[in-house]
Amino acid sequence: MKNGRLESVVGIFMLAGIIAVSYVAIKLGGIDLFDDSTYILEARFKSTAGLKKGSQVMVSGVAIGQIEKIDLDTKEFVSIVTFRIPKNVTLDDDTIASVKSSGLIGDKFLGLSPGGSGVALEPGERIVDTESALDIEGLIAKFGFGSVGDE
Repeated sequence: MKNGRLESVVGIFMLAGIIAVSYVAIKLGGIDLFDDSTYILEARFKSTAGLKKGSQVMVSGVAIGQIEKIDLDTKEFVSIVTFRIPKNVTLDDDTIASVKSSGLIGDKFLGLSPGGSGVALEPGERIVDTESALDIEGLIAKFGFGSVGDE
């Protein structure tokens, strides 16, 4: 009888330990299984050169979210950027999304310039006003080969 009780206590202790280790691993790994404090938006760009999954989404220089995925629309050959931001940040439908760089050759990020229309974007909607990344390498190549003023 004592062995059965001891085994039950050890089993409960082991179960509690496994739950605790799983919780810590999920929190340290940054996985949000039941997170409903954010929502998804999309933006359409001609070019997202240098932007990648996990890049930051910034408003006024403050990181508020991250890019979930970047897909190619094979009908129009444009990039569709899907990103996640907090629910307490509401953006209007005239928000401008830009691919920006931190420094001259730094990491790329998605910069949002909030609008003032008063019509909020709903989760899953698409930002239509966008500015693609500046192609610094192309500009340097044009300058180097003397074709800057030809266009």
